Amino acid sequence: MTELAVDLERARAGDDSAFTRLVEPLRRELHAHCYRMLGSAHDADDALQEALLRAWRGLARFEGRASLRSWLYTVATRTCLDAVERRGRRALPMDLGPSSEHVVAGDSPRTDVEWLGPYPTGPDARAEQREAVELAFVAALQHLPGNQRAALVLFEVLGFSAAEIASMMGTSAASVNSALQRARRVVPAREPAPSDARVRTLASDYASALERGDADALVALLTEDVTWSMPPMPHWYRGIDAAMSFARRYPLASCGSWRHRIISANGLPAVASYLRSSPGGAFESWSINVLRPRDGRIAEITSFVAREHFAVFGLPDALD
Repeated sequence: MTELAVDLERARAGDDSAFTRLVEPLRRELHAHCYRMLGSAHDADDALQEALLRAWRGLARFEGRASLRSWLYTVATRTCLDAVERRGRRALPMDLGPSSEHVVAGDSPRTDVEWLGPYPTGPDARAEQREAVELAFVAALQHLPGNQRAALVLFEVLGFSAAEIASMMGTSAASVNSALQRARRVVPAREPAPSDARVRTLASDYASALERGDADALVALLTEDVTWSMPPMPHWYRGIDAAMSFARRYPLASCGSWRHRIISANGLPAVASYLRSSPGGAFESWSINVLRPRDGRIAEITSFVAREHFAVFGLPDALD
């Protein structure tokens, strides 16, 4: 009997440590699956915890006809579909209205919107793993009904067949293929993961420009059609003039002093920003800025403004 089979028998008999050994190798990919489905690392935490609890309670029903991985994805997908029905979809400012041509003074957070959140991707992640949580891809998934969202992720990202997905979702292969066709009209193809060395330099240059308050250096990093959004703030900017109107009014001038950590989020270069609003104070966590590069410049900045995101990345709340 294999070690996996021994742990399976022990888990069925109530050995929770054996169950942990069974699921631990799959925990990270299951968590990423829940994030793609729900658009929030915090929601993914809750969904994965609930899915593993369901799997633990229902382990006696696992007959071994499919792999343990396939069965766990079935449980996780159904858990996420339940969450989608309860909570709806996550949004970015672009989903709420058109861009602003000039800086909007006094922009305040929208608390009535469930916002999309960032997701950590380590430097050791494979390119296909980074592409599968790319921000534009996950944001587009949120526009799909739950069944289409699940079918597309299970097929395009995880490689399950239409027949396997039908079994997972309790439907027919024809229904799965129909859901895939409709989903592909909405969700763009995933973009190739950018080169780590080049984009880390781009992230460092962005952080340096903000710390120095150097508007010219920041302009040189941006594409002409750059977009800049700051969830949970509803307003966003398109084009270098509009983006710099915002930058000159706020991060480059009136906010305070900045310090940064270079990280990776959603398969893209990212910068964790810490703000010191008064002289002598600590630099406090402010935003996770996800940068989408194109042709050596920054084509999109998504600044997720909330301290809660820092814990997801294992970052401290403040810097001395």
